[in-house]
Amino acid sequence: MNTSLNAHRRAEDLHAVQEEVVDVLVVGGGVTGAGVALDAASRGLSVCLLEAHDLAYGTSRWSSKLVHGGLRYLAQGDVALAHESAVERGILMTSTAPHLVRALPMLFPLHGKDNGMRIMAGLRAGDLLRRAARTPSAVLPGPRRVPAAEASALVPGLRSTGLRGGLLSFDGQLVDDARLVVALARTAAGLGARIITRARVTTLTGSGASAVDGVSGDSFSVRARSVINASGVWAGQLVPSVRLRPSLGSHLVLDAAATGIVGTAVMFPVPGERNRFAMLLPQRNGRVYLGLTDSPVDWPVPDVVPVPSADVDFLLSVTSQVLRVGLTRADVLGSYAGLRPLLDAPGSTADLSRRHAVLTAPNGVVTIVGGKLTTYRRMASDAVDAVGLASGPSRTASLRLVDDSARVAALSDVDSSLGAEIMCGVTGADVVWAVRHEGALDAGDVLDRRTRIGLVPADRAAAEPVVADLVSRSLAGL
Repeated sequence: MNTSLNAHRRAEDLHAVQEEVVDVLVVGGGVTGAGVALDAASRGLSVCLLEAHDLAYGTSRWSSKLVHGGLRYLAQGDVALAHESAVERGILMTSTAPHLVRALPMLFPLHGKDNGMRIMAGLRAGDLLRRAARTPSAVLPGPRRVPAAEASALVPGLRSTGLRGGLLSFDGQLVDDARLVVALARTAAGLGARIITRARVTTLTGSGASAVDGVSGDSFSVRARSVINASGVWAGQLVPSVRLRPSLGSHLVLDAAATGIVGTAVMFPVPGERNRFAMLLPQRNGRVYLGLTDSPVDWPVPDVVPVPSADVDFLLSVTSQVLRVGLTRADVLGSYAGLRPLLDAPGSTADLSRRHAVLTAPNGVVTIVGGKLTTYRRMASDAVDAVGLASGPSRTASLRLVDDSARVAALSDVDSSLGAEIMCGVTGADVVWAVRHEGALDAGDVLDRRTRIGLVPADRAAAEPVVADLVSRSLAGL
């Protein structure tokens, strides 16, 4: 089973797909599109995926990196959606991607008169869903109260004034969201799917697509028995009948040492909002992500979304209630924002349902929108079911995603120069592997999606010359 994606395989697949009729054409290389490609390929269907830029180029790389059990949906009374999240989280953590998801301790600090009864009730209800989903407590321990001393030990940067203790719970955290997408695409490729990046679709019908090869500039077409539009917030550009109301979510990148966030995340309520929380999320590379905003977008959707200045001020302001030291713009190392592809409906974007929807256009194109990263597998299954090909039920609940960590480490044994760290724990071996096997075609693919170096502009600038040289030499050696 050849799971490698690279420039050579891309060229072969691009040529081959123009000579055949595939069972399923997927448009969009985010977590949903890659999930659809894997679901269809695992059922024995022939698959072609077209992505305008790179894998995980859009919304999928701008998440909070959480695989969560749907506590927020439980608070909103949507038990079915919360249960779906808990089930999918359990599948990722115990079956398909335990190498990509870990248990993250999360502290809800209690200051002043707040006894946390309402939050603890929600956490216990969430733990019942964890049990119903058959996720072992050894994987995700149940919630408990902790005294003030333990809360401060878990989060040294926590404001001690008025601290009465905290509520400790656990949820799932991705090593990296873009890495999940790459693993999905590569696993699909190992089952025969043709994964073609740098291929922008210009026209989409129920029997295929016209596209432009971003490498050569040539136009080409793909014929298909069914077509699934999984292009997220850009879905309406290909299928005008799809009406979306995108919601903007911004994050700031901070230094873990400066904030006093070690290995435990912090969840705290947004002032004046009910059932809405901000988060300080520690990462393994010494960074912390601070999020999350939720605001409507009424402007044309760009390929890369800037972080509004107002979001920066808001996120820095809300942390003042929990941290010992107030944060300023000088503490911000980087930032990122993504757009949620929510179906248009009345009300604020914060209240719009996170359920997904499968829509079939008059021309036969099936569009999958809404949902969230955690439930990508269920979304993919529903989308493939909707095209109506006789292929049997989904098989992805027990299909483990590709894991190459040992093989990447072995590269350093062959060439000791590749073992040196470039930045944030990323080595030369990681860069070479990204080009040879993970579909990276240039330095940007490596810096911004195969690794997270690019989230901090200063780190990106420092690492780019070394990465660009390694990418160039690796491409020449294919």
